This record gives sequence, C-alpha cells and structure tokens, in this order.
Amino acid sequence: MVSGIVCSETVAARGVRCGASQRAFVGRPEVLRASRSQYRRNGQRQITRMAGDNDKLASIYANALVELAQAKNALDTVHADVDSLQSAFKDTPDVKEFLFNPMVEEKKKRDLMKSLADDAGLSKHTLNFMYLLLDQGRLFSIAEIFDQFEIQYCKLTDTQVATLRSAVKLEQEQQFLIAKKLQELTGSKNIKLKPVTDESLIAGFVVEYGSSQIDLSVKGQLDRITQELESNPRLSMV
Repeated sequence: MVSGIVCSETVAARGVRCGASQRAFVGRPEVLRASRSQYRRNGQRQITRMAGDNDKLASIYANALVELAQAKNALDTVHADVDSLQSAFKDTPDVKEFLFNPMVEEKKKRDLMKSLADDAGLSKHTLNFMYLLLDQGRLFSIAEIFDQFEIQYCKLTDTQVATLRSAVKLEQEQQFLIAKKLQELTGSKNIKLKPVTDESLIAGFVVEYGSSQIDLSVKGQLDRITQELESNPRLSMV
C-alpha cells in the first residue's frame, strides 16, 4: 500500500464503521417514523428560515471542530468520524429527520447520538461536538458544518479531493490505482476519491479534480470523435 493515499470514502476500514453506523438505526424505524410527519410540518419551516445563515455558521463551527481535533491530536480520527456520519446520514435519511425535528425531545436525540457513537465507534470528541450542536440549536447545520470541516481538513493535510464517475462501481483496488496515478499527476500528499456511478458513460470512468478532468470513458471517446467529424469538413462529407 502506498503511504498518503486515501482511495475513497468507502475504504475497508471506514466501510466497517459506516456499516455499523447505518445498522444503528435500522432496528428503530418506529421511532424515526413517529417524528416524520411532525418534522415535515414544523422542522422544514425552521430549516428554511435559518438557511441564509448556514454558510457563516458552518464555517465557524467547522473551524472550532478542527481546532478541537488538533488540540487533542485527533484530526485524522475526527475526520474518519465525519466520513462515517456523512455516510450514515446519506444511507438513512430518517436519522436526519429525527434529529432535525424540533418536536422530538432533546434527551431522545442525545440517546440516539450516543447509540450511533457506540455502534460506529465514534470518538468522544466527535460525540461531544454533536452534543454541543444540539445544545446550541445548531444541529440543523451539521451537513454544512461537515462539508466545511472537510474543506479545512483537506487544506491542512494537502489532500486533493476528486470525483470519480464510472459506468459501474469500481473495485477498491481499481480506485487505489487511480488514486495513485492522480497523486503522481497532482503532487498532492493525499488523494480522496468520491465515487459516483454514472451509467451514461457507457464504460470507463471520468476523474474530476479542481478545474481539471481526465476522461477515459466510452462516452468521452464518442464525443471526441463526433467533434472531430464536425470540425473537419472532409471527414463529415465521407
């Protein structure tokens, strides 16, 4: 294994944590569903009213989380926690509805957070930070805060984030090789791939990082052939 490469958000070590965090809620559908209708009537209005302040708040809280993690020498650990939580929120949207619902008692939310932390193996620093967001009424901004944390983390660790779009889901070894090549191209210390399945590519993959793109898809090849035909009158007349 090449040092300094983070193949993706679903590497084996984190996959175990993400899977555990998702299982933490699978057995509690009755609790989550009970709050859904109230959330849609009340919680969504609250989120909409406060959306304008989210970016500024997210940056402030993300910076606080970074400083906490650095002070505890746990930046990588907290980053892994954030990856796990983001995956859990994505895979089980009922969790976000439950936590965002202003009609749900705070104690129930704290209990759910503690259960998630125990099942997913989250650090006490991340759990305490989530408690802080709950106590200060900022839990609705957690997705934006985690996004801002990711940005700051990547800057601090010289990590290049790249989106990997492929026609079919690529194996971890394939992602690793792509990350290794991208590391050579960019000179970055770390590479973090965000895999996305895009069937329109037909086959192959596209890597997007910063303002650059590497297109090794069948669709990309067909598009280039079409452009050549259109730009060359002699070829288009054949």
